[in-house]
Amino acid sequence: MRLGGRLAAAIEVLEDIGRRHRPVADALKDWGLSHRFAGGGDRAAIGNIVYDALRHKRSAGWLLGEDTPRAVGFGALLLEWGQTAQSLNDALDGDKFAPPLLSATEMQTIAGRRLADAPPAVRADIPDWCEPLFERAFGEAWVGEGAALATRPPLDIRVNTLQADRARVLKELADTGAQATRIAPLGIRIPPIDGDGRHPNVQVEPAFQKGWFEVQDEGSQIAATLAGAEAGMQVLDFCAGAGGKTLALSAAMDNRGQIFAHDAEKARLAPIFDRIRRSENRNVQVVTKPVELAPLSNHMDIVLVDAPCTGSGTWRRRPDAKWRLTQRQLDARKGEQSAILDAARAYVKPGGLLVYITCSVFSEENDEQIAAFRERNSRFVPVDHRALWDRYFPGHEAATRIGAGGDISLSPALSGTDGFYFCAMRNVS
Repeated sequence: MRLGGRLAAAIEVLEDIGRRHRPVADALKDWGLSHRFAGGGDRAAIGNIVYDALRHKRSAGWLLGEDTPRAVGFGALLLEWGQTAQSLNDALDGDKFAPPLLSATEMQTIAGRRLADAPPAVRADIPDWCEPLFERAFGEAWVGEGAALATRPPLDIRVNTLQADRARVLKELADTGAQATRIAPLGIRIPPIDGDGRHPNVQVEPAFQKGWFEVQDEGSQIAATLAGAEAGMQVLDFCAGAGGKTLALSAAMDNRGQIFAHDAEKARLAPIFDRIRRSENRNVQVVTKPVELAPLSNHMDIVLVDAPCTGSGTWRRRPDAKWRLTQRQLDARKGEQSAILDAARAYVKPGGLLVYITCSVFSEENDEQIAAFRERNSRFVPVDHRALWDRYFPGHEAATRIGAGGDISLSPALSGTDGFYFCAMRNVS
């Protein structure tokens, strides 16, 4: 397929997403199943256009003066693919599978607009209703932070020190462009792709099958490291999900001590069993029933709450979620977070830590949630987060924000990671 056919297909997928309000991955999968003639390279390029269009929906639509699937599809190529209006028309001209060329009116609109002149929420590529949330979280830097959440993400992996070291994994992945991460000591990064490229499928690598590494964003790795799990500790991962942080904590403990992996929804835990077997994490117990949790009360050195959240910090990877999010959903997540914190505190022993993490950038889910929890639970006191950061990541002071109330924030513009929030509170009772 030439660029014209790929763009037409991307517009078709974008129309399907808008019409049926469905996740982008589902829409792309269905398109592929109904167009089996498209090769792997074509499907990757179409997916790139769709994801770019969703990341830049506001700015791409603004350039063409409307937010139709056609407009944001063309706009994505202008913003991410190094195309100009004229080069696009030249590339599409004569391609019978291409959408109609840019009209004279569209060409004039594009020529007369500079993204620097667009409204702030357009430059940040966020919904209008999220503007005050970003201002509250980032202050004067909010437009740049929003724009950074609309960029293409890298592919990050964490070396499993139970099986390998970073030098060994870097050697295995040398042909992928992999490099050591800037902050996380066990991280490896494959840079963002360009144009119609695609990331390598690292999960088919023999090194992955042997358990040498796991796919995990550098920000998630940093949060797991900051939790401070050490050999011999008793740790409860209260919202373990698929187990990414559970495995990172287990490796940090060198398989000594005990980690209990729990999640209120058993289905989320399903992937953890294969991951444990592959990585040889032997100090993890999966706990699903309340009766199994009861003996852990007041006994845990660390209780990790990787709370369900809006996922606003992951919008680079899940841009369709940005446009589906509503205030009602945010309020629902806040209620869940509050209830989970109140439940998790019961398992922290005196002197132990309650660690709260989200992959959100919103204050409502982060520092405001912690402030409300502390009003209800004065015996939990934040640790010195500046000292904590300097202990694990010396020399990287500029890569994070340390909150006045005691917390740590990461973001694409500041840290080069997904957006994450971290707060560790000690039980001083």
